[in-house]
Amino acid sequence: MNSHNYNEYLASACEIAKEAGRIIMNYFSNGYEKSTKSDNSPVTEADISANNYITAALKKIAPDIPIISEEDETLEYHEYKKFFLVDPLDGTKGFVRGEPEFTVNIALIEDKHPVFGVIYCPPQDILYFGMTGKDAYKQIGLNTPRIIKTRLIPNGGLTITRSRSHPSEQTNEYLKTLDIKEIINSSSSIKLCLIAEGKADIYPRFGRTMEWDTAAGHAILQAAGGKLETTTGNPLLYNKQGFENPSFIAFGAKKLI
Repeated sequence: MNSHNYNEYLASACEIAKEAGRIIMNYFSNGYEKSTKSDNSPVTEADISANNYITAALKKIAPDIPIISEEDETLEYHEYKKFFLVDPLDGTKGFVRGEPEFTVNIALIEDKHPVFGVIYCPPQDILYFGMTGKDAYKQIGLNTPRIIKTRLIPNGGLTITRSRSHPSEQTNEYLKTLDIKEIINSSSSIKLCLIAEGKADIYPRFGRTMEWDTAAGHAILQAAGGKLETTTGNPLLYNKQGFENPSFIAFGAKKLI
């Protein structure tokens, strides 16, 4: 891994995510057309415009690295050693409902593992980024980025984060096995960032997610000291046929399953 190049790519990806966020906020404020994809999930003009900008910008900084994006109309499986994984607007369902929790996700994958991740939340102007094996950061507005870390399991119970848009009976059954103090519902990859910055302890996800939903947050969480594993305790890998993830559990300080 050429860490010098990857540092440059990460810095560029942060700026690209911010600009994509500005594009999305223009639609969020002024309105947009929406339609439904073949899997019955919503897609909006904001998704498409942000995707077009991100893919063009990534091709400029790294023309030799392939890009896999949720909104790629010709999405096909290829066995790539290295590629960018993009969700130009994560949390589209919440975006359509007017909830200000959506994010822009950009990750770099190498040998099926996340190298770095960028998550930008445009409504709050909050940027999370991190590189596996190095540090994770949170930046609010133009403030200096600060290092974030996962926390030790607190006395008095766990703080759980879970999906607002995709509730699951299996998740509810799993939660019954834990000592829970608080549950935070969220609509996007911010769930992983909350664990990375020590505001939550665990995010269990039983049911369908796609690689672009998790990759950036996975890298940030690892850089902050946490882990994201399948429910059988194996690492979550990328570049899978169909791009679909198995059920997984993300946690900050200690394995709880």
